[in-house]
Amino acid sequence: MKLQNGQRLLFIGDSITDTGRERPVGRRDGLGDGYVRLVNSLLGSFYPEVCINTLNTGVSGNRVTDLESRWQSDVLDLKPDWLSIMIGINDVWRQFDDNSSSDQVTLDYYEKTLRRLVAEAKPGLIGLVLMTPFYIESNLADPMRTRMDAYGAVVKQIAVDESAIFVDTQAAFDEYLTQRPTQSLSGDRVHPNQTGHTILAKAFLSAVEFNWNR
Repeated sequence: MKLQNGQRLLFIGDSITDTGRERPVGRRDGLGDGYVRLVNSLLGSFYPEVCINTLNTGVSGNRVTDLESRWQSDVLDLKPDWLSIMIGINDVWRQFDDNSSSDQVTLDYYEKTLRRLVAEAKPGLIGLVLMTPFYIESNLADPMRTRMDAYGAVVKQIAVDESAIFVDTQAAFDEYLTQRPTQSLSGDRVHPNQTGHTILAKAFLSAVEFNWNR
């Protein structure tokens, strides 16, 4: 496994990462009730000899512009060894539920901002993980799914350019959706239930070469 004993692993993102975490960062129950907590629990149970300091700085409703405004305090000042970023769902969603707003995060602005944030954090990191935003919808022609895929493609390209670990969360959900309907994972196609968060945790851990056969 790529994560090593004594390292600090920081997750940042929106409500999918936040999941009701306690404030301030680092509290005993500060991991929330989603994939971050599952990742931490699985690391502890499969690798008891590896002590990872897991932190969660997800904030519900955030877009990449919100990450930019708190990047220093919620990433750089915490000095993570590993950083995992999953952002973009609200950047797309706001374009559909509030299309009258003048401050929409266009694809170009999303890419430029995410690239800048990665560049600021990367020098202090041992490892960087970029997770795509997702929309739990199997119809590829759905307008929001189409746009979300475009934002996910940007994340993939940045991961390639920065030699980061890439986690295709959309592909992980799509595989599940070949067997079961969207409603079995999410009521609004954005916020996953515990099965959905388990899919996210599994995708993340597999990407960092977690050994599921230990």
